[in-house]
Amino acid sequence: MQTNIGIKQEFISEIAHSLSVFLADEFVLYTKTRNAHWNVEGPDFYNKHKFFEEQYEQLDEVMDDVAERIRVLGHYAPATLPEFQALTHLTGKSGSKNDGIGFITELLADHESLIIRLRQNINRFANELHDAGTSDFITGLMEKHEKMAWMLRAHLV
Repeated sequence: MQTNIGIKQEFISEIAHSLSVFLADEFVLYTKTRNAHWNVEGPDFYNKHKFFEEQYEQLDEVMDDVAERIRVLGHYAPATLPEFQALTHLTGKSGSKNDGIGFITELLADHESLIIRLRQNINRFANELHDAGTSDFITGLMEKHEKMAWMLRAHLV
């Protein structure tokens, strides 16, 4: 059944695709954060292990929210590794060392990349595609990533 929520169908398709790209990015970032949690080594192991756990738990909620937003728009969320790999802007690359600073630096760069892309779409969703709801939604996502990036950045000072 077609979604009738006051947004043109071609705009809904474009918005759903953009959200699918964000979902793929969130999934890759989640996986990289899990990797950091599982594989971090060093004298600060326990603190970093717990820190990365907090971050991947937040990302798990974000992924669910993005997928549900896609469903609200009447589209299916991508949910397979090949789909995520085809859609993501992020790389699966991981640093050569398994120390906290290496993981933090890489994860911070990914969060900042995602923040920039989210910010670039806020006005596009609201003004060009006439979807204030998704514009507001990604503003909230951006703010979550800004806070997570701040927490990562604070370890590098």
